[in-house]
Amino acid sequence: MHVLSDLVAPLNHILFTIGNDQVTAAELLGFLTGLWCVWLTVRAKILNFPVGIANSAFFLVLFLAAGLYADVGLQVVYIVLGFVGWWQWLHGGLERTRLETRWATGREVAGLAGLVVLVTWGLTLLLGHVHDVAPFWDALTTSLSLAAQWLLNTKKVQTWWFWIAADVIYIPLYGSKHLWLTAAVYAVFLALCVRGLAAWIRAAAPAQADEPVLEPA
Repeated sequence: MHVLSDLVAPLNHILFTIGNDQVTAAELLGFLTGLWCVWLTVRAKILNFPVGIANSAFFLVLFLAAGLYADVGLQVVYIVLGFVGWWQWLHGGLERTRLETRWATGREVAGLAGLVVLVTWGLTLLLGHVHDVAPFWDALTTSLSLAAQWLLNTKKVQTWWFWIAADVIYIPLYGSKHLWLTAAVYAVFLALCVRGLAAWIRAAAPAQADEPVLEPA
């Protein structure tokens, strides 16, 4: 444990201050790798996965120091799902070919929305018991992000719907914790997500005919 503390100590070193936010190396590196990861995802580049794994590692250190425990756990899940998604994009298509951008079915999106409600409820109770600083909002953004990551791993257009919803909450949440640089990067993420949604709609393969999909009117 002492060895681990020594390893992450440089990441918790304060580099500069923005308002009341003492920006650490972890926050700055999370800012940079996060922008790079989302930009790569908008362009549907598979390199988004290794960059995203590094991003999750930096944010894990940051959120642990800030007491946002659900986000800490979320980063661990992101790292695992990052490796899974990396494999899926490479071999998840027909005959183990690369995945194409597709629309999720209405049933799939409805099921994920239901899971968001259930997981948010359960996590809110759990995080309240461990004295998380923002149990409901932390639980909701965690649930939305997990749903978004699931759809990203399967290269579905609606991933951007869930990322946008999460980012709208993340911006004021991190601002309230004086993580201004992180709040700023999530504002940029929000703009990139809107761009990503438009790009993936254009690139989406024709929907399967056996089940309706949720597309914009």
